[in-house]
This record gives sequence, C-alpha cells and structure tokens, in this order.
Amino acid sequence: MAPSLVLAGARVVLPTEVVDDGRVVVEGTRITAAGPADAVSAPAGAEVIDVSGHWLVPGFVDIHNHGGGGASFSGTAEEILTAVRTHRRHGTTTLVASTVTDEMDLLVRQAGLLSELAEQGDIAGIHFEGPFISPCRKGAHSEELLRDPDPGEVRKLIDAGRGRARMVTLATELPGGIDSVRLLAEHGVIAAVGHTDATYEQTVAAVDAGATVATHLFNAMPPLGHRAPGPIAALLEDERVTVELINDGTHLHPAALELAFRHAGAGRVAFITDAMDAAGIGDGRYMLGPLEVEVSEGVARLVHGGSIAGSTLTLDRAFKRAVTVDGLPVPDAVTALSANPARLLGMSDHIGSLEPGKDADLVLLDADFDLKGVLRQGEWVVAPRLP
Repeated sequence: MAPSLVLAGARVVLPTEVVDDGRVVVEGTRITAAGPADAVSAPAGAEVIDVSGHWLVPGFVDIHNHGGGGASFSGTAEEILTAVRTHRRHGTTTLVASTVTDEMDLLVRQAGLLSELAEQGDIAGIHFEGPFISPCRKGAHSEELLRDPDPGEVRKLIDAGRGRARMVTLATELPGGIDSVRLLAEHGVIAAVGHTDATYEQTVAAVDAGATVATHLFNAMPPLGHRAPGPIAALLEDERVTVELINDGTHLHPAALELAFRHAGAGRVAFITDAMDAAGIGDGRYMLGPLEVEVSEGVARLVHGGSIAGSTLTLDRAFKRAVTVDGLPVPDAVTALSANPARLLGMSDHIGSLEPGKDADLVLLDADFDLKGVLRQGEWVVAPRLP
C-alpha cells in the first residue's frame, strides 16, 4: 500500500474557514485529516510535500459539459474518456456528461454507453440537454430535431440511462413540460429550466412542480424585463433553485454574474463549463452534435447562424476569473465550483469539500490561482512541480 501523503503549508479552504498554514492528509483514496498544521500531525512514514505559498481547494464538479480535448460525449467510449481526461487535467475531478439534441434513437443508444461509463466511475452521470427545448431559444441545437417534452419520451431517456440520468433540461412551457417536470422529480432526476421562452408565471409553475436548476442562467432565455420579468427573475428569487453560470467572459457580463450572486447567494450558484470539443485544444472547426462550429479566439459559434455554441472553458479558468476578475471571495468560488454541484448530484457525502472521510479529490493552485496539481481519489492526475 502506498504511504500516506501529507500536503503541508498551503492555504487550505475548508467548509467553514480558510486555514493559512494548513495540512491535508491522504491515505489511499480518502482524506483522513484536514486543518491547521499545529492540529494535524503527519502519520509515520508519510510522504510530506511542502506546498507553501499555494492554495488547496476541493476538486471541481462540472454538471454541464459536452466534451473537450477534441472529443465529445456524443462519441465512442474512447472519445468520451479523452474528454474526461482533458477536464481532469484542469481540475474537474467529477463530471456529468451532457448530450445535445439528436434523434431519439441515437440519444437512447448514447445513454446506454454513457451509463456504462458511469457505472465504471468514469463519469458521474448523464445530463440530457435537448431535444425538449424551445425553437425560439434553441441556441446551438438543431431545430428540426426538437420536440415537445412528452412524458413518455422523457421516460425513454430516463430508462435508457439505467439509473444514471442526473438531469434533463426542458423548456417547461411547452406542451407536456409541467408533467415531465413532475415525472423527473418522481424519479430523482433534476429537472432544469433552460432553452426556454417561458414567462415569469410559467417558470414559477415549473419550480412549484419540482424544477430545481436553471440551465446556464441568462443564456438561451428571455432577458430580464421590468414589465415581463420572464424566467430570470423567477429562477433567481426562488430558494429552491440553483442557477448555472458560464463564467468565461463571453457568455456573461461581470454585472450579470454579480447580479446572480447578489440575489441567489453563493449557496445557489453552480459554475459550469458547457464545454464542447475544443476545450483544452484551441481554435478550429468542430462538430457539436450534427452542427458545425467555428472556434475563433476561444469563442465557439455555429458556422451557420453564428449562435454561441457552448464554450471552450475549463473550470480552473472559471475559478481564476471568479476571484481575479469578478472579485469573488475564494470560499464563494469553491462553493460554486465544488460544494453546490456536489449537493445537486446527491454526492456531498464523499465529494465537494476537504473533510476527513471524503474522496481525496484536491486541486493545488499557486498564488496567482493557476493550476499546479490535481489529485483524484488519492492519485495524481497532474503532479505538482514545485521549486
């Protein structure tokens, strides 16, 4: 058995405080101690790594991600694993694989493959974004493949996921939308309001029926209006709703991000990537489902129509931007990147924070918040190179 690992001297972000001279002890795949250096001793024979001048935060959790490393979650098993490994190298130690709108039989088939990888522990589950979305707010989804959220069709996807379906994004104002929300809630699957043209009142009804997530708030929905406030106001004001935000500097103006945090609070925000194939790769031409995408200067847009088509974001960049550009306190960024998405997935008992007994999923950042190391279940994905 490998010796215990002690990461010593870092600023450690714990659930209740930031410890300036902290220690985290890892034995096997688990954290066994975390706290101030004078309260946490190194086990005999442990490997001690001095990470002074760095930050230690929990591994990131991404609940909305379509791919990376040149591969998508609509591809083969090896392509899916390529995307997973790409995001792990950027600190995402837990990831939900998102699909895009396609033919139902193809989505059902892909759900079967993704469920196998979820059973193996490679991904944390499946998020179906489409085809049950509004043609008025379709974004980078193929309009001819969209359909109303008939509960029977929604049930097909749930069943195809073999217990690994985590979330379905719906335009809940469409025929069958509210009944589908109730169905999802009954089966323990997150109903997310997104790609929607709903009114304020329709969105309130969806939340009352059981919807608990706003898919990339502000994007692919009507803007906030003073007479017709639309879904944004309804989703921000309700304590039952967690709002996704894409913090890449393209999808949101900093003032919109500040608005979300001010009204929802750090406890109801989940940073996501909404990443597509180009994440971790660079500019060029890619496919997002059946649609062709051009990535230029890191921004992905449909070749035909020009709509923003996901992002090239990784969560380490979202973290850095949150604290260095948006001015968020580091604990709030940690909550949005780790604790909140872990809670949504029902996985807070073993991921999302640095506490004894939880998985040894950690991200090491330098003083400038650049990623320097990633530990997943006690094994280095990115081993630190320290002076």
